[in-house]
Amino acid sequence: MLSSSGVAVNSDSVSLQKRIIGGHYCLDNERHYHVVLYSSGNFICGGSLISDRWILTAAHCAKAGGLTARLGEHPVNNNQNLNNNQHSVLDQRAIFGPNHDIAMVRLQTPTTIRPVQLPNCRNRLRIGDTVQLAGYGATRTGSNYERSKKNLQCVNMNVAAIYVQHITQGHVFKVQAPGRDEDLCFPQGDSGGGVVRNNMIYGVISAVRKDTPACQEPAYMMNVCEYLTRINQVRGLKA
Repeated sequence: MLSSSGVAVNSDSVSLQKRIIGGHYCLDNERHYHVVLYSSGNFICGGSLISDRWILTAAHCAKAGGLTARLGEHPVNNNQNLNNNQHSVLDQRAIFGPNHDIAMVRLQTPTTIRPVQLPNCRNRLRIGDTVQLAGYGATRTGSNYERSKKNLQCVNMNVAAIYVQHITQGHVFKVQAPGRDEDLCFPQGDSGGGVVRNNMIYGVISAVRKDTPACQEPAYMMNVCEYLTRINQVRGLKA
């Protein structure tokens, strides 16, 4: 389901993409906190509102220039009239280190959209737990491959592995399709979006290297619990 914008799909990558295609349109009553990030007017990433001002996303997304955020993108018939509302996020950025692909950006003005809850880290993810990912990824494979530009796609995955410290990306976990042995592979595109369980954000979708062909390496999810103290400090809350 989740894939990158403008990536040509060849026969070698189609078989790999099949294992992440097959999601569904997100329900109208979920993922209102999903944010679409643009760099100089070009779609680059997803993100999640975690307060009325702060967006949680991937660090490589937050570092982009000319960054703006579109709110209220889901559902498409949103009656909050926010579908065409852009907010600059140049107010403040918090990067958690060169080898940690997780960051926060702050809206210049607050929003009334309800944010996603931060995780209950007394009940951390375990291998086998089901989590939900979302993005505007591909809806089918083959020569007519295209992204779902209007409807946010949701897909359930199982936690396959949890790492204390990945050498280049930080505290991460991996997910895979239920009932399969393959890793979820995730090229550039909808990274930065939230990985949710029980309506709480436990992860942030990271990305493979820019020089990696589509779906040639598994993607990692940043483990939000490992960064929760820092997240609360940035928001001005007690740990």
